[in-house]
This record gives sequence, C-alpha cells and structure tokens, in this order.
Amino acid sequence: MAADLTPEYIAALRRMSGAQKLRAAFSLYNTAKKIKAARLRQLHPEWSEEQIRQEVNSIFMHAVT
Repeated sequence: MAADLTPEYIAALRRMSGAQKLRAAFSLYNTAKKIKAARLRQLHPEWSEEQIRQEVNSIFMHAVT
C-alpha cells in the first residue's frame, strides 16, 4: 500500500492535525459499516434492521487485518 501513496497525498496527511486524522478515520469506519449494512440488506431482505445491526457489529468486531 505504501507504494500507492502519492507525494500529494502524503503532504495532505502531514498538514492534517491529529484530530482531523482521527475524524477522517472514524468517518471511513462509519462509511464502511453503512456499506456492509446495505450489502447485508441485499443478501437478506427478510432480516430486520436489528439483525442487520447485530451482524454488522459482529463482522466489525471480529475483523482481522
């Protein structure tokens, strides 16, 4: 992944404060959870929103990088 980082991207990250980086990370995390929930709704239209929420939380809790 490091090879994919452009000098412009690295410069933009360096200009960001720690708080800005943290907000960006939380935003990406929340967006990923929304995308996963949308996909689960497609795969399991019979599931309730509570089932979707629980499955998304379980998936993210057990995610491994």
